[in-house]
Amino acid sequence: MIRECPYNTMLVTGGAGFIGSSFIRNMLAWHPALRVVNLDALTYAGNLENLTSVAANPRYRFVHGDITDVDAVRGAFRDAEMGFGASIEAVVHFAAESHVDRSLMDPALFLRTNVLGTEVLLRVAREAQVRRFIHVSTDEVYGTLGPHEAPFTETTSLAPNSPYAASKAASDLIARVYFETYGFPVCITRCSNNYGPYQFPEKLIPLMIAHALDDKALPVYGDGRNVRDWIYVDDHAAGLAAVLEHGQPGEVYNLGGHAEVENLYVVQTILKALEKPESLITFVADRPGHDRRYAMNTEKAERVLGWKPQVRFDEGIRDTVQWYLRNRVWMHGVHKC
Repeated sequence: MIRECPYNTMLVTGGAGFIGSSFIRNMLAWHPALRVVNLDALTYAGNLENLTSVAANPRYRFVHGDITDVDAVRGAFRDAEMGFGASIEAVVHFAAESHVDRSLMDPALFLRTNVLGTEVLLRVAREAQVRRFIHVSTDEVYGTLGPHEAPFTETTSLAPNSPYAASKAASDLIARVYFETYGFPVCITRCSNNYGPYQFPEKLIPLMIAHALDDKALPVYGDGRNVRDWIYVDDHAAGLAAVLEHGQPGEVYNLGGHAEVENLYVVQTILKALEKPESLITFVADRPGHDRRYAMNTEKAERVLGWKPQVRFDEGIRDTVQWYLRNRVWMHGVHKC
């Protein structure tokens, strides 16, 4: 259940992306008094069309800027004061390079944005005496699990296996340092694979939908038996809202969807929903460092935050496929990037 937001004005970084835009849309709908500044560099995966429904909302402001640019970050804080007449009280930090395949080609870009950018943002937020900083991370920092190993908990050791995961693990540690060294009120969240509307079609689900609709081969890494836990993007937004209200500084919270399935099953489910043949599936060489299994223990978040995922995977994937069918113009437009 979404309750009253304890902060009146917040900064969201990466708010034009898939997860960030869902968070902004939902928070503005859930909290009628909340004001949001969205700082986004508008890289290939950032799309202001994701926020068309709130663009004219007087409680929403967009600032174009890169989190590695300290002047741009400070400018976003000033924008809140000039536009809303209020200081930023909370920061929710989504902005990141997030695609594993791209990180294999250009690790330096991921280190720059995810590590240096996070430190710049923490530094400026501390200067501004922000009351709460949520650093949004990923289950990939934990590494990989065997088929019978217990799911990741918040105390699982970090063992990243890709440049992307390593850059996020490093940013988690920087966030931790700002709490341990400076007493800055940071919470870290680690989510499982998100899915839902507006996801850029380089990630598994929208990519498979796009290929299937065009009757193109659906490339599946290895044997397709890699396992991921899936969380519907609006459930993730609700989890972050709960961290804003009930999270304790210095703590880590796992946010997962209770939907641990093989990649091959995901692809088969999409093909079935679109009434396309499984002969479109093409197995390709596995990528380097491809983690075999992720699974999330979310007992802490459910107990402490009073949150739990609401959308079952079979329902969420059906609704997601239908959304992409209704929004093929949007999908093909961003797929050209």
